[in-house]
Amino acid sequence: MPTLSETELLERDAKRDLNTELLESISQMQSGQIGRVSLLARNGRVIESPIAKTRVAARLTQSQFAALLGVSVRTLQEWEQGRRAPSGAAKTLLRVAEKHPEFLLDN
Repeated sequence: MPTLSETELLERDAKRDLNTELLESISQMQSGQIGRVSLLARNGRVIESPIAKTRVAARLTQSQFAALLGVSVRTLQEWEQGRRAPSGAAKTLLRVAEKHPEFLLDN
């Protein structure tokens, strides 16, 4: 990626329509064009995070998803980043959340 000078940055930014860019980004996220959840491992490999994908599909923050699962936010982050794996009941609940996210949100 080329590095731009201060003058080049100002010229580029003066031509941008941030409102249009923001609305376009929102449309892309809603249509699923962007917002893919993946991780970059230390060795440079890209790893998909099925737990993070499930959370994003349910449109929940990490805090909300962790609370619904009954785990700490830190534990959820460890799972999403592949440093730890869920076991037992958490694994089962994650499978249900993946297939039927509406069950988590049902009050």
